[in-house]
Amino acid sequence: MVHKVAVIGAGPCGLTSVKACLDEGMEPTCFESSDDMGGLWKFKEVSEPNRASIYRSLTINVWKEMMCYSDYPIPADYPNYMHHSKILKYFRMYADHFKLLQYIRFQTKVKSVKQRPDFSRTGQWDVVTETRDGYEENHIFDAIICCTGHFNYPNLPLKDFPGIETFEGKYFHSWDYKGPEDMHGKRVVVIGIGNSGGDIAVEGSRVAEQVYLSTRSGAWVIRQVSDNGLPVDRFNTRFVHIMFRLLPMRFLNWLGEKKLNSMYDHAMYGLKPKHRLFSQIPVINDDLPFRILSGSVIVKPNIKEISGSTVVFDDGSTAENVDLIVFATGYNYDFPYLPKNAIYKSGHRIGLYKHVFPPNLEQPTLAIVGFIHSDGAIMPQAEMQARFVTRVFKGHKKLPSNQAMIKAVENDTKKIAKNYVVSKLTPLQVDLVEYMDDLAKDIGVQPNLLWLFLTDFPLFKKVLWGPVTAYQYRLMGPGKWEGARKAIFTQYDRMYQPLKTRQLNAQQGSTTGFLIKLSLTFMAGGAAIYYIHRNPTTISTLVSKLRPQSV
Repeated sequence: MVHKVAVIGAGPCGLTSVKACLDEGMEPTCFESSDDMGGLWKFKEVSEPNRASIYRSLTINVWKEMMCYSDYPIPADYPNYMHHSKILKYFRMYADHFKLLQYIRFQTKVKSVKQRPDFSRTGQWDVVTETRDGYEENHIFDAIICCTGHFNYPNLPLKDFPGIETFEGKYFHSWDYKGPEDMHGKRVVVIGIGNSGGDIAVEGSRVAEQVYLSTRSGAWVIRQVSDNGLPVDRFNTRFVHIMFRLLPMRFLNWLGEKKLNSMYDHAMYGLKPKHRLFSQIPVINDDLPFRILSGSVIVKPNIKEISGSTVVFDDGSTAENVDLIVFATGYNYDFPYLPKNAIYKSGHRIGLYKHVFPPNLEQPTLAIVGFIHSDGAIMPQAEMQARFVTRVFKGHKKLPSNQAMIKAVENDTKKIAKNYVVSKLTPLQVDLVEYMDDLAKDIGVQPNLLWLFLTDFPLFKKVLWGPVTAYQYRLMGPGKWEGARKAIFTQYDRMYQPLKTRQLNAQQGSTTGFLIKLSLTFMAGGAAIYYIHRNPTTISTLVSKLRPQSV
């Protein structure tokens, strides 16, 4: 029976994993190599080796109601899209509320994790840790949860850019980017049009002489501020998800692309990619189209070669006197502390059953939480994974045989390759709602729409037509939270709250508009009656004109 669990990493995935262990009555010990919690969201002025890094201005591109944990809503007065400092503050509040800090050992690095000699019988692990002072300690744990993320090892593919050794300026990976200070008055080339590349190009264009954004394949770009000023995430509903299952993907791609192109023609802006809209997670950036329209960002194709301070692109065009090149070229991933036999490879990716469990181990006591890529925030997905993992550890959920899990992993690999555009750097993509529901079904917490329809119709409408927020997975089953229903009914209140910074008498405006429309209707009607009274033959003349003409 699993009791003692090692959680590696105290970022958003590690925090919720510690809580999930406590909820199942287990004893977690969380090892965090830095001096603080937050992982990726802990900003530091200088990037630290083998750790995720963010820039000073970073604001999350997921609506706060879609990124929070399922039993702890983000405060109503927090902005809908939060700066990294607010996110870190939310994590601190979460950790304080559930008393998680006492289980975290800061400035303690995990050096190695190995199966014990009797692993096939006990499933136990030997863990070696090292403190900041270099003191090593040996531990024995019943199970391991890895929460170290996949943004730790920058991918800098210099060999793909002939002549980079001749470049006379400065170049670095976006992992090292903190702000646009070094771009003032410079000519800058940003390579890569992911979310980081788009953000850096936009921010740099405000101070640089010129920014070129080089992309090999293009991207679909969507806005966070959607119709009626609502967060675009608000439209990720169960009803929309059902439509995605019923309607042809070709039609959905056409409809979505038509909507995006009605805002700004992606072909005209040089953004149109080779893939269809729903084949890859789009770039989220409200400012990029205007920066392109204003000429401060110029979109270019892939780089052919670099010669001194000149960058030559595939179409033969050039950027002269370039001072700075930023490689927003993604990340490699690794788990250097794990034994090689614990990693199962499937195509380009690490193969995990349900994207969590290595399928080739004799005992299911190793899990990787947060190693996922979807159209949603990592927090609710990691939480769902952690709830699933701890149910397995506790014996409430039994996994299939190794052979069956390996078969499921290979099927997932084929499905991903069929439905999405993937690469060595981004080998994994899932649909948020489909994946969350799949895990929720195994845990026993998937919302039962028929039951809600019969027993709580107002809640049924919210769950079907409203955004798929994580609160829905606390309505029933293990880990049920009494506040879930209220959280669902008040999620729009929390959306509007931070916008109420200037009070308006909305009712008065509405009444005035109604009176104006009513007055115009009476005026038009009165004018028509007056005209007909002065011209009695008007009606008969009009009717005669409408009669079909005989030949």
